[in-house]
Amino acid sequence: MELLVAIMVGVLVAASVHLMLARNVLRFIFGLILISNAANLTIFVSGRLTPEAPPLIPEGADAPLETVANALPQALVLTAIVIGFGLFAFALTLVYRTYQNLGTLNSDEMRLAEPEERKG
Repeated sequence: MELLVAIMVGVLVAASVHLMLARNVLRFIFGLILISNAANLTIFVSGRLTPEAPPLIPEGADAPLETVANALPQALVLTAIVIGFGLFAFALTLVYRTYQNLGTLNSDEMRLAEPEERKG
């Protein structure tokens, strides 16, 4: 199971790098979201994948009786998902306003603060 998730993380990272190398700012944001999902999956797998074995400790015991998943990476990933969604919403709003003001999403054409190059 871990091998399948590792392959999936590799595919997500490759797709995100491909998207982030594009000149389109919207594709860059989608690549950023994909790479954050790949990082979340990596953290999630670090806590072990144990189907149908919740990380619960029986009453009166000091530790779980069998091999269970670690709950800390699950909590970290849940927090990262919420933060990532907030970042995505802010970045999408920023890109929308940029498109309204400049009329383009191509990063090479967004030269509002840069002086024009002299030819000749």
